[in-house]
Amino acid sequence: MGNQILKAPEGKPSDVERIKEESDFLRGTLKESMLEPLSAGISDDDNRLMKFHGSYLQDDRDLRNERQKQKLEPAYQFMLRVRMPGGVATPDQWLVMDELADKYGNGTLKLTTRQTFQMHGILKWNMKKTIQAIHASLLDTIAACGDVNRNVMCNPNPYKSDVHLEVYEWAKKLSNDLLPRTRAYHELWLDEEKVASTPDVDVEPMYGPLYLPRKFKIGIAVPPSNDIDVFSQDLGLIAVVEDEKLIGFNVAIGGGMGMSHGDTATYPQLAKVIGFVKPDQIYDVAEKVITIQRDYGNRSVRKNARFKYTVDRLGLETVKEELENRLGWKLDEAKPYQFDSNGDRYGWEKGLNGKWHFTLFVQGGRIADFDGYKLKTGIREIAKIHKGDIRLTANQNLIIANVSAQKKKKITELIEEYQLTDGAHYSALRRSSMACVALPTCGLAMAEAERYLPTLIEKIDTIIDENGLRNEEITIRMTGCPNGCARPALGEIAFIGKAVGKYNMYLGAAFDGSRLNKMYRENIGEEEILKELRVLLARYAKEREDGEHFGDFVIRAGIIKATTDGTNFHE
Repeated sequence: MGNQILKAPEGKPSDVERIKEESDFLRGTLKESMLEPLSAGISDDDNRLMKFHGSYLQDDRDLRNERQKQKLEPAYQFMLRVRMPGGVATPDQWLVMDELADKYGNGTLKLTTRQTFQMHGILKWNMKKTIQAIHASLLDTIAACGDVNRNVMCNPNPYKSDVHLEVYEWAKKLSNDLLPRTRAYHELWLDEEKVASTPDVDVEPMYGPLYLPRKFKIGIAVPPSNDIDVFSQDLGLIAVVEDEKLIGFNVAIGGGMGMSHGDTATYPQLAKVIGFVKPDQIYDVAEKVITIQRDYGNRSVRKNARFKYTVDRLGLETVKEELENRLGWKLDEAKPYQFDSNGDRYGWEKGLNGKWHFTLFVQGGRIADFDGYKLKTGIREIAKIHKGDIRLTANQNLIIANVSAQKKKKITELIEEYQLTDGAHYSALRRSSMACVALPTCGLAMAEAERYLPTLIEKIDTIIDENGLRNEEITIRMTGCPNGCARPALGEIAFIGKAVGKYNMYLGAAFDGSRLNKMYRENIGEEEILKELRVLLARYAKEREDGEHFGDFVIRAGIIKATTDGTNFHE
């Protein structure tokens, strides 16, 4: 299969490629834009580059029409995302983020589905101060967005076993080793002097001056828990454990969740396992996989630029062969593994060394003080006395981790005082829910998600209760657009926004994250959604087999056809 068939698609490079090329390794005119006093916004070119620095320019869409009428520019503000491998923060880092959200943001923090923080509502004039304060806490925002490797995910509770701890260390190493090498971030935000220009090859030895065609995502799972949805990653690593020792990782390539409505050339896809490697080989594998995507990804059509399309276009075997050529060695045969869920386990759990962990249910991942529920204040009070760490899960929840036996009493008192919940009084459906930010801040959103899903679930819960399914875990996910931020294609029930109040409804994903769902109804509103679920959930309650999950039931019952591969997602 020599190199003659290995080529990138032809076509004029997209405008983003021009922006990267002219950017002097991600500098662009950002320095001048951020100092320009007349507008709270920045140019489109600079906004594209901002992503590499961990931020997007947004505006408050709730205010858009009113401001237009008043002939004012949109209510521009920045979203800032932290790079935090494996979702681990110290209590002190939490306190910094909590304070910055109040000082410069909109007073809330969003826990993302990639195990990190997002802060919304930061004005241009406060961006530099915010990034400097984050840096002072030993976190950063570099490469949290942009056409590079993003935040590396891993199972969020390393102290359940020595293996989890080891896997976290590998996630951290991968995240650091795969960072862009340009000093643009340090010059722009941290006031480092620009060094004399060096040849291109030294600036970005792996990425090169054009970086990747699109974003790249890596996640590491420790079976039997697939809480990070390993098959949704461009590069997924599945820990293989023998005699309680980590012996290596199965390597899966070519996953990704995003698509575009009405464009069948775009689709979500699951990563496929291609072999096994030893722990110390994963950096080499990750780097070579990234360079294959750098060289052969689609730089002309961004909608088809993710690595999943490169793998599907070239063929899995061809990509594997090219990877082995670049490595100079062959991957071993994949080892057996077994996943049984992709959710979180709530409440107190005892780990190693007499340490305890409390997993807190955070609806929609939004940390705020609500009427009658002082969630943000409660976590702040815990962080002030907590000596372990705080972990963000891939399901937008929070773990107060590594609590000593003597501290557990005081932390339990604070949990009770602020009525912080493990979600036990909620239905299992609500505890298995996820939503992206959507309106008002996301510029891509076509419909509500985070603000609406809790209300919808309240109505679905009535049906759940009528059918005796309150304790039945069913993964439910909602996004405001088809870009896939809450991994909707892996929800047993999922809603993807089409227009305000209208969603495409999907069914049939696997509970363990190993099968995509398929569209069941198009462009429906709440009334139709509830009507459909009334029938489906009643049938599930009556007809399911022992231990059968909802996603498996709808396929067995012939309600929906199984999606066996992303390429038949639209069939």
